[in-house]
Amino acid sequence: MRIEIRNDSVEIDGYVNIVRRDSKPLRDRSTGQKYLEQIVPGAFQRALEKNPVLLLLDHERGRVLGSTEDNLQLEENVIGLRAHAVVTDPEVIQLARDRKLRGWSFGFIPRNVSEEENARDGMSRRYIEDMDLIEVSLIDTRKIPCYDDTFIETRSEDEEAQSDVLEVRADYFVNSPKDKKPIDLSNFKARISALDSKL
Repeated sequence: MRIEIRNDSVEIDGYVNIVRRDSKPLRDRSTGQKYLEQIVPGAFQRALEKNPVLLLLDHERGRVLGSTEDNLQLEENVIGLRAHAVVTDPEVIQLARDRKLRGWSFGFIPRNVSEEENARDGMSRRYIEDMDLIEVSLIDTRKIPCYDDTFIETRSEDEEAQSDVLEVRADYFVNSPKDKKPIDLSNFKARISALDSKL
């Protein structure tokens, strides 16, 4: 991803997804089974012809940064879906200055999916042949990638109730003290005590 910071905007360019490339293992919400996913060449281009696409921050519906009708350009080429945006949002500019922009992600509704059983390591591979592309998102350090060069799958609870489930390819990164295992310092403390007793 290329980022150019200006006084009142940031210009961002890069690939949202590389077509014909496996995702990292994703989990089917209904069966719990892991699977791989690829976007079929042409799926993004067909989606772009259907409707405008929003530009969001971290897939947050309340953080609209623009759209393909304004400051976002999307095109599918032989590599994948390429995005170019000029964003004037102060938070995004600061994230860019702080080097906290991680990359791109996308949210879509699958419309035509085929499956290959036992494609790799006992997992099936799903091919997204047609979709409704709803949004692309700039991702900051609160998210982690699970697609190689792209992103992971997650869904919000309110989206699950809909018949057309929006899927996104990024997930939140949680880094809190309770997630970390305590460091065992007993040997270190014993060595200090031994040294103290010799003094």
